[in-house]
Amino acid sequence: MGDSTFIKLANVSKTFPGVKALDNINLEVKKGEVHALVGENGAGKSTLIKILSGNYQPDEGAEIMIEGIKYKSLTPIEAIRKGIIVIYQDFSLFPNLTVAENISISNQLEIKGKPINWNEIKKTSIQALDELGINLNPYDILETLSTAKQQLVAIARALACKAKLIIMDEPTSTLSKGEVELLYKIIRNLQAKGIAILFISHKLEELFEVSSIFTVIRDGQYIGTYPKEQMNNEKLISLMVGRKVEFIHQGATLIGDTILEVKNLSKEGNFKDISFQLHEGEILAITGLVGAGRTEVIQAICGIAPADSGEIFIQGEKVKIRSMEDAVKYKIGYIPENRLTEGLALTKSVEDNIVLTVLKQLRGKNLLISSKKKRQLAKDWIAKLNIKPANYNMLAQKLSGGNQQRIVIAKWLAMNPKILIIDEPTNGIDVGAKSEIHNLLRNLSSKGLGIIMVSSELTEVLSISDTILVMRRGKINGILEGKSAIQEMIMNAAILNKPNEPN
Repeated sequence: MGDSTFIKLANVSKTFPGVKALDNINLEVKKGEVHALVGENGAGKSTLIKILSGNYQPDEGAEIMIEGIKYKSLTPIEAIRKGIIVIYQDFSLFPNLTVAENISISNQLEIKGKPINWNEIKKTSIQALDELGINLNPYDILETLSTAKQQLVAIARALACKAKLIIMDEPTSTLSKGEVELLYKIIRNLQAKGIAILFISHKLEELFEVSSIFTVIRDGQYIGTYPKEQMNNEKLISLMVGRKVEFIHQGATLIGDTILEVKNLSKEGNFKDISFQLHEGEILAITGLVGAGRTEVIQAICGIAPADSGEIFIQGEKVKIRSMEDAVKYKIGYIPENRLTEGLALTKSVEDNIVLTVLKQLRGKNLLISSKKKRQLAKDWIAKLNIKPANYNMLAQKLSGGNQQRIVIAKWLAMNPKILIIDEPTNGIDVGAKSEIHNLLRNLSSKGLGIIMVSSELTEVLSISDTILVMRRGKINGILEGKSAIQEMIMNAAILNKPNEPN
């Protein structure tokens, strides 16, 4: 192993009861290198990260070498001492503490039993922020900061821990385009300092933007390591999923009557004069830049954050929707963007999650919920949506992202909706599962379900939408036909005052 290699893994396996999550994985990351770790949901990426961070111990026979020193396994504190820091999707920060306290907390754990040195905490945080070139007030409470700034705090904490390898897990999932560009700049600065980055993302354009080398794992097995020059989108997808995946436009076979009409919906500071129609069997996409008001519009329709003015009609009848309970009454299902915090009860079983919207219908004569009906309903939806593994007792948190999304969809389909509203349907889902979710939505629409889909992924919008509403600064700035739209038309409408003008 040369001096440039920071960490090298060989023959790393991990077995859980009945499941081999990893099978002889190899990985070598050099100092100052941005190394992409790619694979579908459930491929074993999270398990590998937990072995690197010391949270899981590998099976017998694994070799871990860090700067030339061999280890059989690591503990979490050993990993941190060796400079291995993980920045998870949720950042694992403390919202009620200050910026400075969050940056210094790992260092404070190292000096347990000693009085807190507040001057040292301030000094450490300012030094880490200065290294990143970030202007943040160390005394600000973390929860008052934007998601992008919280991520910068997580990176600053890694620097304060003298990081040599920073593992970034889906680092751009909640960032705007401008914030993503700032992250790229910071990654390059970290590279220049000799810090290695293990970059994990389902967004292929990001992988090719920042990474110089790719390690692919599939179904827990090592597929190979490839320099960027030998890679393109088609080859990477094929290596990840073991098959060719194509995103071609799937239009509706039959669009029926108007099922939902929105007239002049407005909410101060969020959106203004939003009007559109949704038809039976139609997939209507709402897209635009982050902050354009997309999510706020659908939350107003669902009654989560009602509009100040405007009208909503369901099958020609004017309705007032002031809560999610009202929306359910009118057969509207809502799948939020963040399935982990808003869509699922992670510590409950697949069965418990699926039946949440229909508990009243599962009551027997004694008004108690029938276990038999509950189980049968869960089994039916597991089969219909091909949820894997097909285990109704498994905790939701144990499933891959794609299967977790299927559980949330099943939960709302169980109440037999007429309208399904879904926000970022494939956020954090691998390319193979994305294709399957797209096919599922198209199949549901073919049975007459009207679907509103908020998405910032243009490939997704162009693949399955019949109508595309492009929002800009709280207003609809373009209405496009799905089958004839192209990316440039959508971006022009999202960015320019007048849609569809040349750049």
